Amino acid sequence: MAKFEDKLTEMLRPAVEETGKELLGLEFIGAGKHSVLRLFIDHENGITVDDCAEVSRQVSALLDVEDPISTEYNLEVSSPGMDRPLFTKEHYQAVMGETIQAKTAMPIDGRRKFKGVLEAIENDTLLVVVDGQTFMLPITNIDKANLVPNFED
Repeated sequence: MAKFEDKLTEMLRPAVEETGKELLGLEFIGAGKHSVLRLFIDHENGITVDDCAEVSRQVSALLDVEDPISTEYNLEVSSPGMDRPLFTKEHYQAVMGETIQAKTAMPIDGRRKFKGVLEAIENDTLLVVVDGQTFMLPITNIDKANLVPNFED
C-alpha cells in the first residue's frame, strides 16, 4: 500500500472504529475530478447500507476538517463483499488455503498478476501456487489482492 494510503488509513481508522466497525483498508484512485476514495469496512454481524452511510458521515466530517486530499474526489464506503480485498498479513492468514488474486508492483519471474491458492506465509512473503508452480510474493510488493469467491461449496 502506498504511503499516502497508509497515512489516510491511520487517520480514518479511529473515526470508523467510533461507529463500532472495522476499517479493513482503503484505496485511493486518482483520476482528476473523478477520483475515488474507497473504504472497506466490516463487522462481525456483517455490513448494511445504513452502516456504510453512518461511516460515510463520520469519515466525511473528519476529511472536511483535515483536508488530506487536495483534488476533488468521491467517497465510497463498502462492505468487503465476496471478493474481499486483502490488505494485511492478518487478512492473508484468514484466507489460508483459499484462492487469491494478487497484482504486484514489481514483476516476479516476469509477471505481475497471480491467481492461485495461498499455501503458506513465511515471514512477510506469501507462497501462492499458480498452475502447479509456487511463487513467493512479498507482501510489501503487492499493489492489490483479493479473495476469489468459491461458488462450488
